Amino acid sequence: MTRIGVYPGTFDPVTLGHMDIIRRGAKLVDKLVIGVATNPSKSPMFTLAERKDQILRETADIANVEVVEFDALLMTFAERQGASLIVRGLRAVADFEYEFQMAGMNQQLNNSIETVFLMADVALQPIASRLVKEIAVYGGDISRFVTPAIAADVVARVNQTGRKGS
Repeated sequence: MTRIGVYPGTFDPVTLGHMDIIRRGAKLVDKLVIGVATNPSKSPMFTLAERKDQILRETADIANVEVVEFDALLMTFAERQGASLIVRGLRAVADFEYEFQMAGMNQQLNNSIETVFLMADVALQPIASRLVKEIAVYGGDISRFVTPAIAADVVARVNQTGRKGS
């Protein structure tokens, strides 16, 4: 039996924190599906296709990772992927409160899919995509928070649009 996990997120942009969770989560399952989500409550810097392509590029060296776009309830997406678990990263207590509530609601929707929480590496805990974008908009150095390729993508988008991160 193949154990499939889903790691969902908007990944706008994918950070070193996300990559840490992806690498560690991939060790827990036979296949880890990175679910790149649309999120109507956010105004992303990158399109859904761009975010998917970025993650494909960044995870090319991880054999058991698949990257899929989705625009559905997480549990519906997880069921379609044949997942038995959902991987979520935690940075701080505030993350835990939100994720705990989401895990409870997801369990109500399908109690056969478990949620597994991975604590972010201590050095990566403060990283948030929203903050990475904000730092970039104001000309700050984001190289400690994202890979060089993602840093180049973010800086290029900021220079192209002059857009402030959401």
